[in-house]
Amino acid sequence: NALFISFNISAKCSYRFNNANIKINIYLPILIWWLIYRESLMHIISGHNMTHRDLCGDSSSTTTDSASPVPNSYESLEGGGYSGTSLRSPPAGVPAKQAPPFGYNYPTMHPAYQQNPAPKPNPSPSHGGYNPPGYQPYSQPFPSLSELSSALGGLGGVSELEAETLRPVNLLQERNILPPKRAPPPEPNLSNDLRKVNCSPDTFRCTLTNIPQTQALLNKARLPLGLLLHPFRDLTQLPVITSNTIVRCRSCRTYINPFVSFLDQRRWKCNLCYRVNDVPDEFMYNPVTRSYGEPHKRPEVQNSTVEFIASSDYMLRPPQPAVYLFLLDVSHNAVESGYLNVFCQSLLDNLEKLPGDTRTHIGFVTFDSTVHFYNLQEGLSQPQMLVVSDIDGNHLVKDLLNALPGMFTHTRETQSALGPALQAAYKLMSPTGGRVTVFQTQLPTLGAGLLQSREDPNLRSSTKNVLHLGPATDFYKKLALDCSGQQIGVDLFLLSSQYSDLASLACVSKYSAGSVFYYPSFHHIHNTAQKQKFQKDLQRYLTRKIGFEAVMRIRCTKGLSIHTFHGNFFVRSTDLLSLANVNPDSGFAVQMSIEESLADTSLACFQAALLYTSSKGKRRIRVHTLCLPVVSQLSEVFAGADIQAISCLLANMAIDRSISSSLSDARDALVNAVVDCLTAYRANGSNIQPSGLIAPAALRLFPLYVLALLKQKALRTGTSTRLDERVFSMCELKSQPLQQIMRMVHPDLYRIDNMTEQAALHLNDSVIPQPPLLQLTAEKLTREGAFLLDCGSVMYLWVGKCCNETFIRDVLGFQNYASLPSNMTEIPELQTTYSERTRAFISWLLESRTFLPAFHVVKDDASTKTSFFQHLVEDRTESAFSYYEFLLHIQQQMSK
Repeated sequence: NALFISFNISAKCSYRFNNANIKINIYLPILIWWLIYRESLMHIISGHNMTHRDLCGDSSSTTTDSASPVPNSYESLEGGGYSGTSLRSPPAGVPAKQAPPFGYNYPTMHPAYQQNPAPKPNPSPSHGGYNPPGYQPYSQPFPSLSELSSALGGLGGVSELEAETLRPVNLLQERNILPPKRAPPPEPNLSNDLRKVNCSPDTFRCTLTNIPQTQALLNKARLPLGLLLHPFRDLTQLPVITSNTIVRCRSCRTYINPFVSFLDQRRWKCNLCYRVNDVPDEFMYNPVTRSYGEPHKRPEVQNSTVEFIASSDYMLRPPQPAVYLFLLDVSHNAVESGYLNVFCQSLLDNLEKLPGDTRTHIGFVTFDSTVHFYNLQEGLSQPQMLVVSDIDGNHLVKDLLNALPGMFTHTRETQSALGPALQAAYKLMSPTGGRVTVFQTQLPTLGAGLLQSREDPNLRSSTKNVLHLGPATDFYKKLALDCSGQQIGVDLFLLSSQYSDLASLACVSKYSAGSVFYYPSFHHIHNTAQKQKFQKDLQRYLTRKIGFEAVMRIRCTKGLSIHTFHGNFFVRSTDLLSLANVNPDSGFAVQMSIEESLADTSLACFQAALLYTSSKGKRRIRVHTLCLPVVSQLSEVFAGADIQAISCLLANMAIDRSISSSLSDARDALVNAVVDCLTAYRANGSNIQPSGLIAPAALRLFPLYVLALLKQKALRTGTSTRLDERVFSMCELKSQPLQQIMRMVHPDLYRIDNMTEQAALHLNDSVIPQPPLLQLTAEKLTREGAFLLDCGSVMYLWVGKCCNETFIRDVLGFQNYASLPSNMTEIPELQTTYSERTRAFISWLLESRTFLPAFHVVKDDASTKTSFFQHLVEDRTESAFSYYEFLLHIQQQMSK
């Protein structure tokens, strides 16, 4: 064993030295033997720990490294981490150690930013288009890439790849910083072998793809450290592993993954806590290659995302059936909106596609001023108002759905007893758990959980603090926590033209791991776009994959600490998220800090484990593992910044700040986050000091994204914004995956009336044009063009007054601009080249999206164009800076 260890360690030393181009000298034998001694000592210590844990009867490990036997809580079910403080939050009752709040180091924004019109800079000559660019020219030359290396004094040595990401960009001079295509996430600086097996950034993404060695280095960079997760997203390829032995670290319970190291065929070292574990006999057999003796080739070690079929060790009870309960508002307001017809028809169309098996149950509760139950027992000639039952082959469900819309046609009930209806749903579902889907159209006015209007319509455009962003009562939160304890998730569909206090109602979904959908001013006749979106969303919602009684734990390399979670869930224990229901459209975020130096490791790893019950009653564990390099230079931290992930994490932090403190504090903190970071780069990063506002290329979009956040519905001031719409936007920012958040914050603008096949994609016999992304400014619009604005949940097709009539005829199906209707909500399927090309491009934009956006054709002279122009974040408004003015404001703050 000693000889084997000696050989391994000397080989590792040689490899690392050669990679670093360090000349090996006569001290190497001494170093090798010191490492042998250190490795042997660590092995003895880890062996001692194992013996001690076995003697103490540690229930979290078995002789085969399998799951814990006879678990009695969700904490033990998934397996807690080891007792080291770096992987765990403090026990319940002990306040968690928080990272410093973002944007804390600089004075707040000048009052003019929130209350007074911003001063306009001297405009430069117009370049045509809608309005003058308003950018002052800079005459000072900027360094070329070849001059960069010697000029980066404070940043130390950099590679060629880093040189481009660190290239100083004068934001006041280089106006066209938006890439022509949506930028891919930065790729971690890993070896090709590790890069191939690393987790997809669509699933697992870090704000910094180079992890700083110490908290001091992270503080110096003034950048947030955190993770963005999309753990249950739909996957086309997912290795599913059925094995009697799920191999996990005996100490921290990490699942074996591609980034562990095999010391030999019988031992592997955990990549999170560095514990040496035994390889179980069963793991020696590879079911893919049908070979024996190559544990490093098992699918668990070849894929960073895998799903295990879990044994009974991972169950607290037999797997629950799929149980669905629909809670339907049938008040006069609800009936008049027409939503009930749309819902019943959608459920009829998708009834056979509901996820589940022969044990699936479905039920209905309707409510207005009273609550009505329905008996769907087999053998009845017609549905009776009473209880929940089996849907398999049950014609009564269809009979009820056909009858429901007409049952309340003449109702005069205007009250809403939502609270009592939810309490009844909780009692009905408690024995099994499952999903409750609530449709609500007004403010709850009767019984438990009744609410009163808190919105003053005269304050919708206020530039001061926005009130009532938090709940008016804790009723809905308490009910959600009760539901979570019984594995009941609550999803809310709010279809209302009046204020309904979404800030209070959303709590029932937030804390039960549910989803919130909102359709302002919904009406089945008068608001066609909302009706179409509601239909599309329902189809996705009813048929998408679902996981029941789920828990999720995130583990990380020793020395790193996870301390704040963002998303819809309940924190069951210090680091275990309870997800009564989990769906493939939810995203999560976590903030992190560095508690111990990572100087002894070159790699940091993160692992998310999601334990859930499938709709067919199978207990499964989906595991994602992400690996990133650890760096010691500030330059490398800046070079590895993922600006989209940073922006999404900051959005989550700003939402929390606006509720716990105030909206103005949150806005100030966002601005200060940019000021902090660019000041840190200027102070530590570059000896080049041209006049202007300098950012490394990796962070050149940071000010733009923060400005876009400040103009987003959730955080904007001075623009008329309904309180419910503001709160819904906050809900989306806190619960959506990264790609959807970025479309909301900074939409994509394309000109599509002149698309050609140049640089087009050729997929499945289809030609998909690739028009370049345009800056979000009216300057890019022309009256001769047609422009598509993709905002994630809504798309606008803006048609200029002088738009080419061929495009209008061949794509929109009308003879000319004047004949275009003002309420057009879809593009017709026409047998023309223009039509096929346009629809192919839009379909390509939508193919990775689960919920289809509402669609609006906007005429240049229509009243609806106001909402379109609100998304052009680079332009100045009466209450907010233009992008250029914002840059000047940042520069001013940095000079204080």
